[in-house]
Amino acid sequence: MTTIADVARHAGVSVATVSHVMNRTRHVEPETAERVRAAITALRYSPNSVARSLRRGETKTIGLLLPDNSNPFFASVARQIEDAGFVSGYTVILCNSDGSAEKEERYLSVLMAKQIDGLIFAGSSDHARVFSRLLPNVPAVLLDREIQSVNVDTVLVDHDHGGYLAGRYLVGLGHEKIGVIGGPRDSSSSPARQRGFARALAEAGLDLPGSAVVDSDYHFAGGRMAMERLMAQAPDITALFACNDLMAMGALTMLRSRGLRVPDDLSMIGFDDIPYAVTTWPPLTTIAQPVEKIGTLAVSLLLERLGEPDAPSRREVLAPVLVERESCGRRSGR
Repeated sequence: MTTIADVARHAGVSVATVSHVMNRTRHVEPETAERVRAAITALRYSPNSVARSLRRGETKTIGLLLPDNSNPFFASVARQIEDAGFVSGYTVILCNSDGSAEKEERYLSVLMAKQIDGLIFAGSSDHARVFSRLLPNVPAVLLDREIQSVNVDTVLVDHDHGGYLAGRYLVGLGHEKIGVIGGPRDSSSSPARQRGFARALAEAGLDLPGSAVVDSDYHFAGGRMAMERLMAQAPDITALFACNDLMAMGALTMLRSRGLRVPDDLSMIGFDDIPYAVTTWPPLTTIAQPVEKIGTLAVSLLLERLGEPDAPSRREVLAPVLVERESCGRRSGR
């Protein structure tokens, strides 16, 4: 393996001069610098960037731990984080926990062993014990999750308000009997979305009976099965709020298999505004999360934390917005 000493001998300069040319840490005469660069090319020298970074106390890497990168929402967030990190000179290492506390703990150990400079973490549940043990060792930003016992920078979306927007929209279209497909009960986002939705209905004097709510798993197949249960339990509903777009698409498929039309027979609104939401038929009305802002803000907070380790933690709450498409219609006769 070619070393920096080999480059120095080939160019007829000192090792320190080669280092200064490569790292631009001191002025080197142009002719000498060109000789060093020619030696690097001729010997095909590739510096050990990991060792060099460790000597500097940084690796220019960010760990990203997500529940499920196959979910288009998290895939979009990951892409935004990767792009924002790349612009700032950082490489992102992505891990998926699949909602498993065991995998989360194992991946956190792996990322720490790789000497990441910082961590962006979207946990599948509130693993305060694991995270509290991690924080003294690496700066971190929590995504879409709060752990009350930990003082850490956090990027959140106002899920309660998003659910409220969905409920108010359907009520405004004249719907009174509305069903809900919720996400996992141990998540923080789905209960918040359902609370906001129920509040909008209550303000309109409407109830949300237990028979009109079915919990699922945030997946397409789960949404389809939940819709089957919902039609059996509450066959008179005229509208549906699905707590994410994937479940809404599963529900849409199930309705189509029964010959039911959206929005003629049942209006439907989702949550997330994943890229596929506009490709369904009809295109899906949804509550959009600010994906680009989530990713760029998470990276920005982490880099600020790296620069100022002792600064007060920040809690940023972003607002979702309603995106009207064609899957919702006014209730017949209203």
